[in-house]
Amino acid sequence: MKCSALFFAFAIGLTACQEAPKSQDSEATEETAAPTSHDDWSKNATIYEVNVRQYSPEGTLNAVTEDLSRIKDMGIKIIWLMPIYPIGELNRKGGKGSYYSILDYKAVNPEFGTMADFKALVEKAHDLDMKVILDWVANHSSFDNVWVEDHKDYYNLDSLGNLQMPEGTDWSDVADLNYDNPDLRLAMIDALQFWVEETGVDGYRCDVAGFVPTDFWEAARDSLEAVRPDIFMLAEWEDPEHHEKAFEMSYGWEFLHVINGVAKGEKTLAAFDEYMAKQDTLFPKEAYRMYFTTNHDENSWNGTVMERYGEEGHKTYAVLAYTIAGMPLLYSGQEAGMDESLAFFEKDTIDWGDYELQDFYTKLLMLKRENEALWNGEYGGNFDRLSTNADDKVYAFKRQKGDDAVIVVLNFSNETVDVSFDGSLPEMNMKSLFDEVDYTILSEGVDLAPFAYHVFHTP
Repeated sequence: MKCSALFFAFAIGLTACQEAPKSQDSEATEETAAPTSHDDWSKNATIYEVNVRQYSPEGTLNAVTEDLSRIKDMGIKIIWLMPIYPIGELNRKGGKGSYYSILDYKAVNPEFGTMADFKALVEKAHDLDMKVILDWVANHSSFDNVWVEDHKDYYNLDSLGNLQMPEGTDWSDVADLNYDNPDLRLAMIDALQFWVEETGVDGYRCDVAGFVPTDFWEAARDSLEAVRPDIFMLAEWEDPEHHEKAFEMSYGWEFLHVINGVAKGEKTLAAFDEYMAKQDTLFPKEAYRMYFTTNHDENSWNGTVMERYGEEGHKTYAVLAYTIAGMPLLYSGQEAGMDESLAFFEKDTIDWGDYELQDFYTKLLMLKRENEALWNGEYGGNFDRLSTNADDKVYAFKRQKGDDAVIVVLNFSNETVDVSFDGSLPEMNMKSLFDEVDYTILSEGVDLAPFAYHVFHTP
């Protein structure tokens, strides 16, 4: 380690310790979309995904409510609950079934609790100045959904008049809905309005949003804004068009594919730069993008963060995801260092242990909340790549907004790297996020241990 190089003060390199996903990459358009406007509360928001069934031994909404204060203290603003609705029995997968096979869009799964329990959760979250969004599955329902008997025309039918699963999928437990039917559209919007009016939810995470016509989402948003003007909508999709009139935020699926590819050795670090450039072309700065290293799909179907990024590397990839220009997502159990792929159709309680990584994620999430350089969309700072002599192994960048600045230096290799910077960095007094030591950032270089991560920020 060089004492008088990148750091004026003595520094010790920090090392990283310790059903397929429904996804698609950014769809190209000739020009960036004009985004949906944002409410002020969202400018530095972060999001936490709650897997209710696996969250606690009892697997209830009440257990989540009891833990909201801890989640807030990590720096979380938005609680996203995976579907809380009753699950269909017909063609059910496994013993418990998929959350995404919905029996009734206006009820609570009795295994999770009651409508009163859910209202209490929303009330507690609001008391803590947090927001609650529900997972919404508009593309399909269970085969025995309450609509089937009286409204079979809500569904796409085969040549024999039978319900069918969504085309091109293996989702054999769900029936495809028909958005050519205006009555289905009205019924779906009515169900969306129900939860806002009856429980006060703040918005929705919309499952496979690209499988549903965009003009439906635009109509749904108009109707929801009539009830709640500050509704927040997240698309599980990556289409710039969704930001025009329907959604505040969309998934950074392609980013996940890029970091997975780098971790496997299938891509080089140049793929990060290519991705950033593509996002600047497709999405306006105002559009919120959600970034993560895991979620319910990735964890259950593609492996844990330790399996995909390594026992040392997973924190390095998390630092990248939490400091680039997007809103970071934390998945249930991630702060516990969960190294288990949770069962999707059965009960499989998270082992929280001693919350091994809670301090690590709290530092990142709190920095996101407090440092304007990392704020969301147009509220945050520019992304400036810092060139080094080891760009095949090290990724470094700076973000700055006004007097707030963050410099990130990441070693994505399993080798110690002697790094120097091409060009100059202005001398800046900064603090290290993870060891809380004051540094003067210079432009010479540093020795980086394998998978070392450094985050420096203005005090």
